[in-house]
Amino acid sequence: MLYRVVFNLIFKRMDPELAHDLVVFGLKFLSAIGLLRPRRSSSSEKVMGLEFENRFGMAAGFDKNAELIKPLYALGFSHIEIGTVTKLAQPGNPKPRMFRLPESNALINRMGFNNDGADEIALRLKSLRSQGSRLPIIGVNIGKNKDTSPADAPADYRYCTKLLAPLADYLVVNVSSPNTPGLRDLQQVESLRPILGAVLDAAANTPVLVKIAPDLSDEDIKAVCQLVLELDLEGVVATNTTISRALVEGQVNSQEPGGLSGSVLFDRANEVVGLVRSELGKDKVVIGVGGVSTREDFNNMIKAGADLVQAYTGFVYGGPLWPRRVTS
Repeated sequence: MLYRVVFNLIFKRMDPELAHDLVVFGLKFLSAIGLLRPRRSSSSEKVMGLEFENRFGMAAGFDKNAELIKPLYALGFSHIEIGTVTKLAQPGNPKPRMFRLPESNALINRMGFNNDGADEIALRLKSLRSQGSRLPIIGVNIGKNKDTSPADAPADYRYCTKLLAPLADYLVVNVSSPNTPGLRDLQQVESLRPILGAVLDAAANTPVLVKIAPDLSDEDIKAVCQLVLELDLEGVVATNTTISRALVEGQVNSQEPGGLSGSVLFDRANEVVGLVRSELGKDKVVIGVGGVSTREDFNNMIKAGADLVQAYTGFVYGGPLWPRRVTS
């Protein structure tokens, strides 16, 4: 495959974040000159009352600043989840902060919610919506700033929701990234409740989901699901990256701190999808993400109970034709 040759000869030798920035530039350029255009779809899936052209989407983290929605749509993703977006712009963690584990087609990142901030991204989404062109379903993933205390976290999430909910097709509350100190502690029900309450108060009719980590115990996952049912959220995104290194011990870069993604995460992510589905029942939405590399993975996650499936690392290693291979 041509992409694999190019990846091994060029991208594999580059700093992963620089390679990502070059891909971003290329996608934006090809879209701007009209060489990347979405195909007409004759099918659709209705989820959250929204019409998805297929069940496969780009997970949060790839398009942090709502700059790649149209080109990623043209490559075959039915929905793009942008972000994570925080109240204030922030640079993220010091570089280097992204690392490849090529033996496992995996990545470790400790980006740290680098983004342009809710105000700027809201303007970008408003401009995009005003153009009148065909768009995918747009999800917006929101989080708290690094320097925001846990006590003040609900205010950050509320601010992002007020600005972005009117421009989003759905919102995802991210309390599960390992790269913002203390963020994962907010998955505990007593901390999560006021955050979700603040978001729901400000979201109006925009569907709200919560994104959880694969490293939660089954009992903690069940507790989050019960809170979702109690507050009547739309559903759960399962899962984020993992801090476990059990399946990549000894590999190059495996001891770098941060969140691990890639095919090694699939079994646990798929297990969590099944558990969440059994806890939420059939009426809530489950978006499965984590380690999807093949059409078989995609199908298995649907069978486990996912309404929609997302990926990121599989796209990095699979290339621009990969989304359509997964869904065709």
